[in-house]
Amino acid sequence: MTVGVLGGAFDPPHEGHLALARAAIGALALKRLLVLVADRPGHRDVDAGAPARLRLAQAAFVDLPGAEVSLDGHAFTHELVADGRLDGAWFVLGADQLAAFPSWREPDRVLEHVRLAAGTRPGYPRELLEPVLERFGAGGRIVLFDLPEPVDVSSREVRRRARLGEPLDGLVPPGVAALVCELGLYAPPPPLD
Repeated sequence: MTVGVLGGAFDPPHEGHLALARAAIGALALKRLLVLVADRPGHRDVDAGAPARLRLAQAAFVDLPGAEVSLDGHAFTHELVADGRLDGAWFVLGADQLAAFPSWREPDRVLEHVRLAAGTRPGYPRELLEPVLERFGAGGRIVLFDLPEPVDVSSREVRRRARLGEPLDGLVPPGVAALVCELGLYAPPPPLD
């Protein structure tokens, strides 16, 4: 069975994450896509707590066939794959993350267990990926696939809009927008008296 892994902070998950997931499922003929929400990402701070981000991801991926959302207690990818249970899986990421792959902790150890599949959007500078492909791509360990529906959105932009009370339409799935509102996520802190 062909398995993919899409990990991240998902702070919050947005339409770009879904576009990447859908394209990966199609391009790689994935039967299962494990969406792993990093409990405490080792590479960045998060605004929302892990339970809230898990609920957001569950709402985002609820209608995606084969998607299974769970919390991941590993801070770094090399720790996640070290036990071998994901050996042979496709680790799905965006082209910008692939360009940064050499800066990950223990990238060679990651590739001992999983292969990388990077979604590229039209116009993404291929020259940014060439050094990574030359260094790590031997033996088919890295493949590129096209994102037919690139979405220009980031979690940072979603958080900014939420803080300003602006609508999130088109940036996140409706269930995510409803949860952001319901849980009061990303709102500015109340003024000090």
